[in-house]
Amino acid sequence: MIDGKWKNLILATVMFNLGFVIWFSFAPFTGGIAEEFGLSVAELGIVSSAAVIAVPLGRIVIGPLTDRLGAPVTAGCTMVLVGTFSIVSAFAGSYEVFTASRIVASLAGITFVIGIQHVAEWFEEENLGTAEGIFAGVGNAGAGLGAYFTLPRIFGEDYAGPLFSTNWRAAFFYTGVLAIGVGVVYFFIGDAAKSEAKRRATREGTSLNQWLYIATRYGAVVLAAAYVMTFGLELAMNGWLGTYYREAFGQGDIVIAATFAATFSVAAGLLRPIGGYVSDRIARDEIELLPWFDGRYREQWTFATLVFVTVAMVGMTAAGLTGNIYVAVAAGFLVGLGCAFAEGAIFAQVPAMFPNSSGSVTGIVGGIGSSGGSIYPLVFSAAFLPNLHLGYAVVAATMLPILALCAWVFQPHIAEQATTGGWFVEKPDAGATPVASGDD
Repeated sequence: MIDGKWKNLILATVMFNLGFVIWFSFAPFTGGIAEEFGLSVAELGIVSSAAVIAVPLGRIVIGPLTDRLGAPVTAGCTMVLVGTFSIVSAFAGSYEVFTASRIVASLAGITFVIGIQHVAEWFEEENLGTAEGIFAGVGNAGAGLGAYFTLPRIFGEDYAGPLFSTNWRAAFFYTGVLAIGVGVVYFFIGDAAKSEAKRRATREGTSLNQWLYIATRYGAVVLAAAYVMTFGLELAMNGWLGTYYREAFGQGDIVIAATFAATFSVAAGLLRPIGGYVSDRIARDEIELLPWFDGRYREQWTFATLVFVTVAMVGMTAAGLTGNIYVAVAAGFLVGLGCAFAEGAIFAQVPAMFPNSSGSVTGIVGGIGSSGGSIYPLVFSAAFLPNLHLGYAVVAATMLPILALCAWVFQPHIAEQATTGGWFVEKPDAGATPVASGDD
């Protein structure tokens, strides 16, 4: 019989992977969708943004709900809801119905929070970065290997199935049916935590006052900001790159354009466990990467990866201006690499910092972070830019204040109080400070 922690890691990973397939399943089919509903490139940017719009709030809400109700309940309900509206979008006859149903289907993106919380309930602190990296890395690959690489090949431009003659409608329908099945399985065979003591400790830390207190601590705020420029960027790139390679380089073949875009998604997804593993290793071996943050080992690795992402975005603009699509694809891979390492590093820190509130903090970090997925596509497709390449450098410039915030919080004397120091909200009378539970 498979060990409980591995069974639940597999369940969480399957759910998250399929969730990301559904979330980004519209991206490789934007050409056909635009043709059917008569959309311009700028309007496609709005559609890309709308597909993320429900996720930030959804993640913030689902985090404490998962702490209180347990992952099997929230995972089962979420996947059934997402699957149902994915099916609705397959039958949409108007742009308005299509957009509304895809917004609800985009709640597939909150499966990340559920899975992070579930894995944190089962794995020990010294292995959290690796375990969360495996979950998030394989799950994130749903955007690249699933949505960008697999779906266009199963549902190609010449698709003619038993229910649909339009490829994107068939893709939305069948992935929706699969989501409902996964939700039912998760609900009945998933286990919320490794012990009743661990389950009780998590459930008891879900009051509104406790949530407000945690949400305004330095640690939660800085990691949320860092996640805007990494995961928010990943969301934006996943939804935009297919359009970018098609419009900026005249690559009209849906499969080839989607394959180019998938190189970013694969890097951002499958390489994420490395970011978590390196964070674990640096913390265990006390390796000093950046002397400015002496003794703060996880913070040093996180900061180094964030700087890499910023530089890589400038490189993305430079690569695009060469006019060579292969150079641009290589640059996109490097951006994905930076996102993977940074996201793995960030979510090695989250459950280690807030062990009994991992769902709430993941919801805060993941919810705020995913807002970048709504904002950045509007920059990439902005009409005031002279070309589609310059948006990446503009986004890189917006990352500089986040780097400055990280540099301040990661200083040892600030980082030491990252879970207790903060702004606006005072410590509740009881049960405010998260305390690491033992291996109960």
